Amino acid sequence: MSSIYPERPGRHQRESAQPSAEASNPDDAYQDDGHQDSAYQQNAHPDGARQEESAHPIFARAELPTRRVRGASKRVRRRRRSLIFLVVIAFVVAVSYFAFQAVQPMLTANTAKDYPGPGHGSVTFIVPAGATGRTVAAGLVQDGVVQSESAFLDALQAVSGGALIQPGTFGLKLEMKASDAVSVLLAPDNNKVHYAAIDQNLREPEVLALLAKSTGIAESEFTTLAKTPATFGLPAAARSLEGYLKPGEYRFPLEMTAQQILAQLVQATKDTLVKDGVTDPKDQYRVLTIASIIEFEGNEANYAMISGAIENRLNNPNAETGGRLESDATVAYGLGLKTYNITDAQKNDASNPYNTFANPGLPVGPIGSPKAKAIDAAAHPQVNPYYFWVTVNLTTGETLYATTYAEHLTNVAKYQAWCDANAGKCK
Repeated sequence: MSSIYPERPGRHQRESAQPSAEASNPDDAYQDDGHQDSAYQQNAHPDGARQEESAHPIFARAELPTRRVRGASKRVRRRRRSLIFLVVIAFVVAVSYFAFQAVQPMLTANTAKDYPGPGHGSVTFIVPAGATGRTVAAGLVQDGVVQSESAFLDALQAVSGGALIQPGTFGLKLEMKASDAVSVLLAPDNNKVHYAAIDQNLREPEVLALLAKSTGIAESEFTTLAKTPATFGLPAAARSLEGYLKPGEYRFPLEMTAQQILAQLVQATKDTLVKDGVTDPKDQYRVLTIASIIEFEGNEANYAMISGAIENRLNNPNAETGGRLESDATVAYGLGLKTYNITDAQKNDASNPYNTFANPGLPVGPIGSPKAKAIDAAAHPQVNPYYFWVTVNLTTGETLYATTYAEHLTNVAKYQAWCDANAGKCK
């Protein structure tokens, strides 16, 4: 044992000396005492341990798996961190995308939706009393004047600080730039008008109510004036202004009074009558009465034909008609109703001055406001052999004519069949 250790080279000696032939085989170097050699290998000097670590291949191979495990663990951790990072980035991107989609309409609504202007066509726009900027904006969008409420409200805020728009009627265009529309609506009063659209078939109370709403003038003023038709140059037979309030679109200056407005409508009707060659006030009243019946009994396609049948009943009565017009529309007017269904009791009530079943000839006056084409047809009836007519399709206005009552009943059956097939339309 002692003869072996002194012969072992020191640390520096081992590092610098070249290995001998005898030491080239570790087994040969320690063959004297296998036990002590084994003990030395297990409890080697640190320097010796480093020597064996670098020289003996078995120690290098023993540490290699540990390094690989550590390297693999690092790669796994790096991959795991990379995966987590990518997941976080994807989540942030997704959240940002959906947030942008939610906010984008609010960011672009005020700038993206505005017509370039200057617009086209014409639109008459009414601003009622008490209207707010938002209600005006909604109305302008609905009428196709501006593209978006927000564009209009922004323009209004920029010009007037969001002040209320004064009520009135304004002439605008389709597809205007919002700022241009604001300029018109905020224009001085002398550029504003009251707008009123009077439809055909409206009765006097309906027209007066519409005028009051359009102008802001009390309805009572119009009603009181209508009770004195002589004030407007109407014949003594006229009970009111019924029939003389011509349908159409009107733009009244703001300073016009109720009397001036009614006078304008009456004059428009007289001008139409004169244009059709009817100049005498009594004849005008008669033509207007017939025209108002035609308006309710038919449509433009058959105005002239119905007018001819009325003239046959009035001027060439036969045994079946006895000079009676027998119009449901006149009876309904006298009853204050709007209906196609008149009962036998109502038809037999002669106390109704508008009952043309019980009373021969024309009713005591017009039953509505006829338009120009109806007046023209009443003034120029189409000659025909018919005494009866009935509209058998209230949707298309198809009207059938007959010379005898028996033929008329056949046509009436067709009307009743249409009513049965179209529930609720023959009220």
